[in-house]
Amino acid sequence: MANQQGLHLMGAEGLTITFGTRTVLDNITLGIDAGDRIGIVGRNGDGKSTLMRILAKQMEADDGRVTWRGGVSVGFLDQQDILVHADTVRQAVVGDLPDHEWASDPRLRDVVDGLLPGIDGGTGDGGISWDQPVGALSGGQRRRVALAQLLMADHDVIMLDEPTNHLDVEGVAWLANHLKTRWRRDEGAFLVVTHDRWFLDEVCTLTWEVHDATVDHFEGGYAAYTLARAERDRAAAVEEQKRQQLVKKELAWLRRGAPARTTKAKFRVDAANALINDVPEHRDEVQLKKMATARLGKDVLDLENLSYTVTKPAADTGGAGDVDHRIFEDVTFRLGPGERVGVVGVNGAGKSTLLRLLDGVIEPDAGRVKRGKTVKTAILTQEVEELRERAGMRVHDVMTEDKNVFDVGGKELSGAQLLETLGFSRARQWTPVGDLSGGERRRLQLLKLLTGEPNVLMLDEPTNDLDTDTLAAMEDLLDGWPGTLIVVSHDRYLLERVTDHQVALLGDGKIRALPGGVEQYLRIREGKEPAPGLRDTYRGQSSAAATAVPGSVSAASTKPTTTAGTGTTAAGAPPAGQTSTYSEADKRQARKTMQRVEKQMEKVSDQVAGLHQQMAVASETMDLEKLSALQAELSAAEAELAESEEAWLEASDIAET
Repeated sequence: MANQQGLHLMGAEGLTITFGTRTVLDNITLGIDAGDRIGIVGRNGDGKSTLMRILAKQMEADDGRVTWRGGVSVGFLDQQDILVHADTVRQAVVGDLPDHEWASDPRLRDVVDGLLPGIDGGTGDGGISWDQPVGALSGGQRRRVALAQLLMADHDVIMLDEPTNHLDVEGVAWLANHLKTRWRRDEGAFLVVTHDRWFLDEVCTLTWEVHDATVDHFEGGYAAYTLARAERDRAAAVEEQKRQQLVKKELAWLRRGAPARTTKAKFRVDAANALINDVPEHRDEVQLKKMATARLGKDVLDLENLSYTVTKPAADTGGAGDVDHRIFEDVTFRLGPGERVGVVGVNGAGKSTLLRLLDGVIEPDAGRVKRGKTVKTAILTQEVEELRERAGMRVHDVMTEDKNVFDVGGKELSGAQLLETLGFSRARQWTPVGDLSGGERRRLQLLKLLTGEPNVLMLDEPTNDLDTDTLAAMEDLLDGWPGTLIVVSHDRYLLERVTDHQVALLGDGKIRALPGGVEQYLRIREGKEPAPGLRDTYRGQSSAAATAVPGSVSAASTKPTTTAGTGTTAAGAPPAGQTSTYSEADKRQARKTMQRVEKQMEKVSDQVAGLHQQMAVASETMDLEKLSALQAELSAAEAELAESEEAWLEASDIAET
């Protein structure tokens, strides 16, 4: 659409929709203009997808109306499979367009190359070919085809519901760049529902938060939204504190003797009751508590000279017959206690297979998997298979089938109490597992794993079906996870947040360390940087004195040695009086140090605030002994805060060099 600047493209007025007894959207009015880049966030079940489907006219609201500007073309990617299974991939993606027409158009060619790489050569990503029936594809492959079909069309407004599901890191990066460059800045518009916070920050300039049947608007992407919401919550907390003080005052007044109460003015009683009753309902907060963890010994998991081959059936090879595909070849990979490793790689390179080998679900063709004597593994699979087998059971029964009492942070909780910390109300606990949403099943699956008290936790695409609030809570849990952690994910935000280093599976049967993290992986895949040499990656803490072996890597090898208390790398710190350029690995480690120190500073600041409150109470009661003890604690906390600030500044100097 030419000359779109300032154009109003579509709007909604007075939208209301109710499912059963629950109102999901209540009298919502909003508009979308040319140039809007909108990310929609909120908890699972709060109405994000419902809002988008109503705006796309795929669903009707109970009340209100949606209007599109005349001539506006709207494209919508639903989470449901809407492709015609009898069509070939070619028919679904390019329709009747001859190859020379779409291939000569840079925009259309980019869509095919970005989502279905290699397909014009006969077989594309994950074994997709042009003449393959859509119905023969996997769910993830069909998702890519549906997204390609949508992006090949010339729409003015694009609505995407969880577009990053089934995309790898490369696919997510490509989609972000495509959306940023698809239109000029003041042309076109898109709305996206996604749990991928890096993606939201990369492409969105506006954020809509759907909650409690309403929609709040925020300027900026996910980071700006998080800061704005924190400020909103802080203001609400101040207001609530004032209200609580009034409640206490009025309650004290009401609790005076019965004879006095009979003479009280009715308006004072009504005012007190109004204050007591005016307590806003808490939003269902997901609180993932640290579960007790079995002790982890010195030896954890080692893959030694391991090889593994799978056989692809003829149906997956375009009629070429059964083909043996070597996933790993003579690989050595070592995991030490407390290591936190992120795994990225191309589709079919063996990321899930690696976890299954480490978990002992499958055995290698050659080599061995060496497990420490105290190792107890748990793996969060993509398929949620263990819950599928319990579809007829109620949530509470699944939680308590092995035991009724759980040790959480030194406290004993019943199954019902533990489920409540994860956002399952007492009523919801009696829901059959088969009736839960995808996000609820994912929460239950994770909690069920943790109650087994593993000391090696493996997560295979853990962000699927989880909302951003739940992801933040899960990351808080993983921050304090005392065992060894391995995460396979396309979510860059999660990987950089909870793991210390990453490794790559490039489809060549090897495992390679990534000192430069996900950015280095993308540069390698784009051909801008060669893959790391295998010998150069074998410098891990679990085998520091070992001789370099081709095909081997230690997960710790990408973790720079740090100088205690400073957050600077020992190798990267320049001598006094000299200037030196820090490596990207040094800067990346410094940024991680800044994040870690920031968390510590927040905790200590809260501790200082709490001590001030305790001292105020002790001062009122003239408890001098307690005041003296609290003052000593306060001095120690303030000294710790000052040290943390110094460490943050030192790391900041490196990160910004």
